[in-house]
Amino acid sequence: MSVLFLNREAVEILLPFGECIEVMAGALAALARGEAFQPLRAAHWLPDRRGLLVTMPGGLFAGSEGILGVKVLTVFPANAAHGEESHQGAVLLFEAERGRPLAFLDAASITAIRTAAVSALATRLLAREDAGDLALLGAGVQARTHLAALREVRTLRRVRVWSRNPESVHRFARDESARHGLRIEPVATAREAVAGADLICTVTAAIEPVLEGEWIAPGAHVNAVGACTPNARELDTAAVVRARLFVDRRESALNEPGEILTPLREGAIGEDHIRGEIGELVIGRVAGRISPEDVTLFESLGLTVEDLAAARHIYRKALEQGRGVSLEI
Repeated sequence: MSVLFLNREAVEILLPFGECIEVMAGALAALARGEAFQPLRAAHWLPDRRGLLVTMPGGLFAGSEGILGVKVLTVFPANAAHGEESHQGAVLLFEAERGRPLAFLDAASITAIRTAAVSALATRLLAREDAGDLALLGAGVQARTHLAALREVRTLRRVRVWSRNPESVHRFARDESARHGLRIEPVATAREAVAGADLICTVTAAIEPVLEGEWIAPGAHVNAVGACTPNARELDTAAVVRARLFVDRRESALNEPGEILTPLREGAIGEDHIRGEIGELVIGRVAGRISPEDVTLFESLGLTVEDLAAARHIYRKALEQGRGVSLEI
């Protein structure tokens, strides 16, 4: 029996953002239709709280080829200071008929690409058609991938970036301006970054809010990406209260992110403040933006079905193109 090993380089070649956005739309639509197996993730802090060990199992059963799998990764938020990625691990892919292992893929690159692709999908569904003034709060891997992914769904006319590390901000602005041929403005404060912006992505490792509700312009769309544990949040309560809130999955949203759990605990919102899941938007089950003045918010937690759909897409293309390394087990 053999499995196909696909490293970071192969993943990045085989999973371009435009394709990944459509793959994510299909995966989240399948989840909304009940064609997926999606338990809550298990995340365990190390005793010294330096990092997390995370396991994410799941399955997709839409179409003729069902798949099972698990993503196993570590999350060490301080890695960025050492020039290393915070998320590292593997995605293990199995076929669903007899459970035969198919592939072993780099998780960090899949996570980076599919997370940004889901935000781009949410942006396509929820942001105003004329939105193009982007604020990036954070200057790491996810800021880079979000910039690339959002360019697939909206024409960006202005980009500002802020981070708590000024050196990272200026390096990001320099490198990504050159990469995209687009002027990116480094700014000194988060408030300056989001002033008048109609697209906002929070992609930080913050545990306390970096975005306040009163700063958000009417009509803006926000992708909240960085915080995914009960004691961490990037947005304050006011930002959540004033927004039409959408999530990748209700059960996850009511168990994992401080962005939602804190306002619930404070009594500022009820569970019905969640207007719907992104997959429900894709299949037309719920309404998205109602008015041009609405503030819309997508709380991104990341789901195993997203990883598995991306992994299956990569695996199929790798077989067609003869990429990857076959390993006997």
